Amino acid sequence: MLPSTLADARLDALSETDFETVARLGNDIWRSHYAKMISMAQIDFMLAGRYAANKLRSYLDSDSRWMMLLRLADEPVGYCSYAHTEIPGELKLEQLYLLQEHKGKGLGGLMLRHVETQARKLGMRVLLLQVNKQNADAIAVYRKAGFTVREEAVFDIGGGYVMDDYVMEKVL
Repeated sequence: MLPSTLADARLDALSETDFETVARLGNDIWRSHYAKMISMAQIDFMLAGRYAANKLRSYLDSDSRWMMLLRLADEPVGYCSYAHTEIPGELKLEQLYLLQEHKGKGLGGLMLRHVETQARKLGMRVLLLQVNKQNADAIAVYRKAGFTVREEAVFDIGGGYVMDDYVMEKVL
């Protein structure tokens, strides 16, 4: 039997009525988690671009990218998104975020397993992701789940900011 936390969890496809909820979750999660890794100015810049309605709308009715909202007993507590890449057979985990107070309960693993299952259903051979090199906890979780570092990369995201990441992959 599943612990009550997992038994009460469900992933719902993003709808337009969820945009404000996802933006609020992103704001709360990013400010508490990334402040020790990147500047608050960079967090502000990334939040403004990532959670604008036009960006979130790109997940609706798409056949190449998806966003799922994680609810625990009907309360939104996290989300994940994933998309095709330009490389055939490869799917990218774009985002996997969970409120701090819900970490360690198996909910992040639930989202990760969902994305892996969807990747397999889509016939993908590789699941990849990017993770900040300073995000030791997330790196450890991904390694435990079977991901390995494919490369180190610095991505110019505009506004004078960069993301200094590991690109990790898991062969499915």
